[in-house]
Amino acid sequence: MPLISTKGVYGLTAMYELSKHEEDTPMQIKEISSNASIPQNYLEQLLSKLRRAELVKSIRGAKGGYILAKEPKDIKVLDILIALEGDIRVVDVKAENPILNIFFDESKEQTKKIFDLNLSNLDDYQDKYNEFLHYSI
Repeated sequence: MPLISTKGVYGLTAMYELSKHEEDTPMQIKEISSNASIPQNYLEQLLSKLRRAELVKSIRGAKGGYILAKEPKDIKVLDILIALEGDIRVVDVKAENPILNIFFDESKEQTKKIFDLNLSNLDDYQDKYNEFLHYSI
C-alpha cells in the first residue's frame, strides 16, 4: 500500500513544472503533460482538483493554460498532496490495540512533517541530483 498514489506523484510533478515556468505566462496542459510525462486526460482531472483547492489558476483563451495561484514559496507540498489524496494516511483502519493507534497517529504526524516544505524547496534537490550525475574519470 503506497503512502502516495500516482495522483499525488503526478500532481506534485505538474506543480513543480508550473513552478519552473515563467510566472506571468500560463502553461498549457499539453506542455505540462509532455514535460512531466503525465497522460493529458489524467492531468486535466488533477489540475481541476488543484484549482478547486486554490493552488492553481486556469486562464481561458488561445494563450490560456495554468499558472500557480501563489508563489512557490507559499505552496506546501503537504497542501498539494492533501488536495489530491484527501489526506496522508499511514493506515486505513483503526487497530484493536490502543497502543498501536497512538503509534499510527504519531506516525501520521511525523509523515506530515516530512512533506511540510515549500514547493520552492524542491529546488534544493537539484544540487543533490547534480552531485549524483557528477562523476570523475
